[in-house]
Amino acid sequence: MTPARAGRRGDVLAARRVVVKIGSSSLTTARGGIDNERVDALVDVIAARRKAGVDVVLVSSGAIAAGLAPLSLKTRPKDLATQQAAASVGQGLLVARYAQSFARYNLTVGQVLLTAEDMIRRAHHRNAQRTLYRLLEMRAVPIVNENDTVATHEIRFGDNDRLAALVAHLVHADLLVLLSDVDGLYDGDPRKPGATLISEVRGPQDLDGVVLGRAGSAGVGTGGMTTKVDAARIATTAGIPVVLAAAASADAALTGGPVGTHFTKTGRRAATRLLWLAHATTPRGSLTLDAGAVKAVVGGRKSLLPAGVTGVAGTFVAGDPVDLLDENGHAVARGLVNFDAAEIPGLLGRSTRDLAAELGPAYEREIVHRDDLVLLRHSP
Repeated sequence: MTPARAGRRGDVLAARRVVVKIGSSSLTTARGGIDNERVDALVDVIAARRKAGVDVVLVSSGAIAAGLAPLSLKTRPKDLATQQAAASVGQGLLVARYAQSFARYNLTVGQVLLTAEDMIRRAHHRNAQRTLYRLLEMRAVPIVNENDTVATHEIRFGDNDRLAALVAHLVHADLLVLLSDVDGLYDGDPRKPGATLISEVRGPQDLDGVVLGRAGSAGVGTGGMTTKVDAARIATTAGIPVVLAAAASADAALTGGPVGTHFTKTGRRAATRLLWLAHATTPRGSLTLDAGAVKAVVGGRKSLLPAGVTGVAGTFVAGDPVDLLDENGHAVARGLVNFDAAEIPGLLGRSTRDLAAELGPAYEREIVHRDDLVLLRHSP
């Protein structure tokens, strides 16, 4: 590990692969157009890290915001269809501007648009990971954004802070840097007197009593301080330290300077796809388990068999995420189901052997396989 220079954060200095997330309000004007000077300033910092031998993946918001002015929209639209229209216009403009700016350093950019569903389906997940790895191997700068033009309400990440945390895990990053229009996490509303910047967060106990609110005031983004802290929790529990800082302090944030808020890692890496399943999906339904099935799934990390299911709710198809509930209705796990909702009532409480004998070998399988199942934080 590279030794920390005086006043510098050692884990930041040692990072050889970094995910940088930039918010909409730090890239665009109040009217929604791309701010060329801000883009160039960010690219200058990233190019310097690249020159120092650091891989950088950029998760960039701003597509919808960049599309407002060209479509004569005065504010961010609230309906999904208009958001998608703005994104389809703005994403091209945004990536073209990045390409132009990175070209000053002879760096090539590659656009990667993701939806949550891309990342929980096994084949899609592998493809996304391979693409990002290959871009880095070829010395390109991947620019990641949510695929707003096709994502529905049910399969949206909802904010790029969470997306960035999950991408950091996907590419095995050593550091996540969240850049916005605020200079860190405060113990109260930073717009009010008396609020104090929290420079270091070593665990959940350091957030006791902290009041989280929205970050920024430009009106073109979706994130807030709550989403940033949630993203930091996702990353740090998966073994990735986080720096939350103002975009104007990007250089210091990426070189270990004492700016913003530094979240130290609290856990170790988990299976990447399961991290996405836990944090990037909205369940399409639920299955209620008896006590024995809860014990097998949670305590024994077993697959969920039809014999242990007592109820089903929701409308879903095979491959969709569903929550697994205990007898009190508490979600203990989430998994990708192997049957449509309409099929499951006929399977309840029955053994796979009996089902196979009556319905055929296709029914001699788990309702949720243990490889497609993740325990939730509040599991007993």
